[in-house]
Amino acid sequence: QLQLVESGGGLVQPGGSLRLSCAASEFTLEHYNIAWFRQVPGKEREGVSCMYVHDGSTYDADFVKGRFTISIDNAKNTVYLQMNDLNPEDTATYYCAATVLSLDADRLCVAPPNYFGAWGQGTQVTVSS
Repeated sequence: QLQLVESGGGLVQPGGSLRLSCAASEFTLEHYNIAWFRQVPGKEREGVSCMYVHDGSTYDADFVKGRFTISIDNAKNTVYLQMNDLNPEDTATYYCAATVLSLDADRLCVAPPNYFGAWGQGTQVTVSS
């Protein structure tokens, strides 16, 4: 399985910001459709923000809309998740995933895990005062 490497997680106060990074070394991300997921122990995985690279369209889940933004830097072969106005409910392990299979961005965010050929190891985000 192809690997992605996430970074940028940490502890932040409510209202603060973090930018997560998702880098690939073995393949070119601009040819893949990208999803950011998050998971809290004991809860189901949630699709957060997704990108359909073929037309650049993106989708943000309602609970992050207006606060989170997914983007890609092709020169750095890295996808980002900019997270602003964080609140304690955003505390989770965040994962990025990539697939060559074609789905619109909103459907990427609800696709099953086996739809993606590459996953990162996860990065912890904790929002607490």
